[in-house]
Amino acid sequence: MMQLQDTPSALGFQMPAEWEPHSQCWMGWPERADNWREGAVHGQRVFASVASAISRFERVTVCASSSQWENARTQLPDHVRVVEISANDSWFRDIGPTFVVRRETLKSDAAEDRIAGIDWSFNSWGGVEDGCYSDWSLDTHVAKKILEVERIPRFSHSMVLEGGSIHVDGEGTCLTTEECLLNKNRNPHLSKNQIEDELKAYLRVTKVIWLPRGLYGDDDTNGHIDNMCCFVRPGVVLLSWTDDETDPQYERSVEAYSLLSSVTDAKGRKLEVIKLHVPSPLYMTEKEAAGVFQADEAKPRLPGTRLAASYVNFYIANGAIIAPQFGDKKWDDEAIQVLSKAFPQHEVVGIEGSREIVLSGGNIHCITQQQPAI
Repeated sequence: MMQLQDTPSALGFQMPAEWEPHSQCWMGWPERADNWREGAVHGQRVFASVASAISRFERVTVCASSSQWENARTQLPDHVRVVEISANDSWFRDIGPTFVVRRETLKSDAAEDRIAGIDWSFNSWGGVEDGCYSDWSLDTHVAKKILEVERIPRFSHSMVLEGGSIHVDGEGTCLTTEECLLNKNRNPHLSKNQIEDELKAYLRVTKVIWLPRGLYGDDDTNGHIDNMCCFVRPGVVLLSWTDDETDPQYERSVEAYSLLSSVTDAKGRKLEVIKLHVPSPLYMTEKEAAGVFQADEAKPRLPGTRLAASYVNFYIANGAIIAPQFGDKKWDDEAIQVLSKAFPQHEVVGIEGSREIVLSGGNIHCITQQQPAI
């Protein structure tokens, strides 16, 4: 595997928008009994549903451990590729590579010279003290292994960063949150300006829009942007919203709306903000918590915990939006309507039972990682 020494920006690479064409989608396979209830049987069923839905629109590769490979192969459609890659958990948005592409190609460029992957440092969303589990040694190799399998050049970066903490419009603008990227459990030695400089150098963006906070209750990731806000297209964003002034999310949504309404993107455009209502507050039940093996190695999953449920946490496939459904019919139906209007050229596919993913700390965007087409 080729190790690239300069920055992506210096070599003409940039992170494309998620709605640009994909060659495939990467996913993991859940199995941690101390995070996925009842031995992950419910989580695996929903992962299989997500993989199957995406595979209607683009190729899907699911990575499973040696002990789970046969189980994954049995549950997934034959046309979904299953490869043996071990991980500490299955959040491939955060542990997989961030793919970058080089659009300005020379006639002599081979296809393999037009895509690369960034292998960020990973510390389990906060390190030994604040992270979600104490051993993430397998996670640290996932990005490198994926790039090795695909024979894609690799950029290595010492900065701690997860893919769910950034969102780009493909035209020079990056969205993120201060709550996550400025958290002292990530890169305490770096200032805001220094972190912004690294984003510009590695994503090839020219403007970073910092929301103060992410979704209420998203303690696992310290407020990843992908639960709170994302681009629909250049100049247009979706924002997690609630009209309930008694909900702690209300203050965060209003705060973000105010900021987004006052800034411009890298091209000088004012942003159009589309509100996407969160479901009514969801909480982990006694039964759900009892199904998790509460060990010392992972963050406890306690009954009564508010779940970080957001419809913004969807996956953009080639011609489709793969969106969570939480069993809250009013807001589930409205989310499908809002997404259909926001993405009129895409088929919106709702995934029933997405609550199972949220119970373990993430959602559909968190378990997927797109590989751009070149």
